[in-house]
Amino acid sequence: MGRIEINELRCKGCGLCTTACHLKLISLSTEINALGFTPAVTTNPERCTGCALCAEICPDVAITVFKDKPR
Repeated sequence: MGRIEINELRCKGCGLCTTACHLKLISLSTEINALGFTPAVTTNPERCTGCALCAEICPDVAITVFKDKPR
């Protein structure tokens, strides 16, 4: 499984990651960050597979995906 971390201060809320996630685990926040943007947030993060498509498409390099090591 994977884990998504979104750097709220780097994210400008473009929404590209929301379309890249085939499981629809990312959405745009309704809250405005310190820079005046509505950043992306994760929903149901426990379902993340670690595919990293969201991180690859992010133009602001605001998303980091970590993959859990198999046990």
